[in-house]
Amino acid sequence: MSIRGKAAIVGFYEIPTQKEYPDRTTFGVMAEVARGAIADAGLRKEDIDGLINGEGVNSITVAEALGIEPKYTASMTTHGSSGATAIATAAAVISAGLANYILCVFGEARPRSSSRMVGQAQARGNLPPASRATELELPYGPVIAMNGWYGLIKQRHMFEYGTTQEQFAKMVVDQRFNAADNENAVWYNQPVTQEDVLNSRFTNDPLHLLESVMPCSGAHAVIVASADRAKSLPNDPAYILGAGGPATSHDVIWQRDDITTTPVVHSAPTAMNMAEVNMNDVDLAQFYDCYTILAMACLEDAGLTKKGDIGPFYESTDTTYKGEFPINTDGGQIGAGQTGGVGGGFRHVVEGTRQVMGRGGIRQASKADICLVNG
Repeated sequence: MSIRGKAAIVGFYEIPTQKEYPDRTTFGVMAEVARGAIADAGLRKEDIDGLINGEGVNSITVAEALGIEPKYTASMTTHGSSGATAIATAAAVISAGLANYILCVFGEARPRSSSRMVGQAQARGNLPPASRATELELPYGPVIAMNGWYGLIKQRHMFEYGTTQEQFAKMVVDQRFNAADNENAVWYNQPVTQEDVLNSRFTNDPLHLLESVMPCSGAHAVIVASADRAKSLPNDPAYILGAGGPATSHDVIWQRDDITTTPVVHSAPTAMNMAEVNMNDVDLAQFYDCYTILAMACLEDAGLTKKGDIGPFYESTDTTYKGEFPINTDGGQIGAGQTGGVGGGFRHVVEGTRQVMGRGGIRQASKADICLVNG
């Protein structure tokens, strides 16, 4: 079954991304953006009969906290792709007639105590149960967090295709240019140069600090409705033309033979075939970018360039919102911050919606009819 054109995003809302919201709760920031998105769509809370949120919080608990009684709920648990998966799921649910107006909401408050609480839990011995990670990866694998894994992917890409540090740095510069004009970005009005990126310390050689995402506080929400219902609402809809995935072939990269190839080789063709478009029809892209190497590898696998040619593409192409092929026009996660944990990719959904609706303000791309979003 195709969902092509059967559903649309009809409203959205976000709060500024900050390093911390020390006096807020996760439910509080989620409630704020939910209320904003519902109002933006011209709806009432009572109209919402579907709810999808990110991993880490049960959707039933979120519904109770928001004071809604949805007929359909789900918590996405596909890590970085959770935001994009939420939209595909919402479109399918609406197409099946299980709900009429679905709220998709992702957020996190990240109080100052969060890191200390983790440390205290470890000190008390409240560690995860025995698994492949605890038995093999944590004692013997790469450094903490994801810096180690993505450092390995970047190193392999540089070795195999000759991608240069300067080309990776160009991606950061372009996205920070976009973030500098985004009042909701954590790095608002703070552009960087290639030298800044190259001179920043390594988090894991060859991965620089300024190529790496910074976990932040913030929240985003959108409302998805059927195409027919969207026509009667105040905003120009952002129609959902196609979706693919979430595709996967592994949980950790040492289980994969080719670590520079991503599951986007499967999800992007599926989405574009459903949408009846090809890469030449795409005007701009919003791609998950916890690290430069991931977004660049995914863009290759989506067909923007041949495998191994993404470095020269960035070197020769203006990918800012003013450029010939805009990418991550709000600054992406690298420039605007990663909100809601690994569900931070939902900001790409919101920015893609904003651009397609023609509501980008100073950052509005000159052509934004078709946007490719990757989680």
